[in-house]
Amino acid sequence: MKKDQVSQNREQLVKLLVSKASLKQDIADDCEKVFIMLKEAIKKELLGLQEKITDKRVRLSFKEKGNYEIHVFVGSDVLVFSLHNNIFRLPDENPLWGTAYFQADSDHGYFGLINIYNFLAESFLQNRLDDIGYLIARIKINKERHFMVEGNGQLGTLFRDPQRMEINDEFITLMVQMTFHYAMSLDLLIPPYANQEELSVAQIQLIGEGLRLKTGKQLGFKMKHEDTEN
Repeated sequence: MKKDQVSQNREQLVKLLVSKASLKQDIADDCEKVFIMLKEAIKKELLGLQEKITDKRVRLSFKEKGNYEIHVFVGSDVLVFSLHNNIFRLPDENPLWGTAYFQADSDHGYFGLINIYNFLAESFLQNRLDDIGYLIARIKINKERHFMVEGNGQLGTLFRDPQRMEINDEFITLMVQMTFHYAMSLDLLIPPYANQEELSVAQIQLIGEGLRLKTGKQLGFKMKHEDTEN
């Protein structure tokens, strides 16, 4: 192989590292700042609710689990907001690539992710490790702080145009309120009788110690890899 070919290859690698690696790091750094904004909005919203709700039995609190995760107790629910530590590119088949915003700059198609999960509060308080939580929304944020939200109900319909959506305090507060409302609107359903027919001796002995029977809300959807990518 000629030396000039080696030099050309190295130059291409340098360009990739400078452009793509730097881009991803910039997005990651900015998403950390957005996550801090989200934490502050959550704290402020909880304070606003605490001022209006005098019933001390209603849970309104939060726990920070490091820099990238926060657990929010709202009534009988826990919302887990989690900042993913990787940056993702929209799949080639995503129709957004056909819009002017993404055609103007392919870097617009790289996003950081904030995932929002819904669990039952008792699952955490009683350490019921087999209980199920559901991904109810995820926020995608690009290098310009433009964003889109995937989710159910209004969470998945109001914030679908990243060209027009730019992160600010008002949007973040609205998303916090909507996630609270969505989680609390979903009730725990009685599981099918057939699913509860069998119980082992070990399980029945654990009943007095806080039985870890698998429990979770039945949502109208689940976000899975096999679903069509938005």
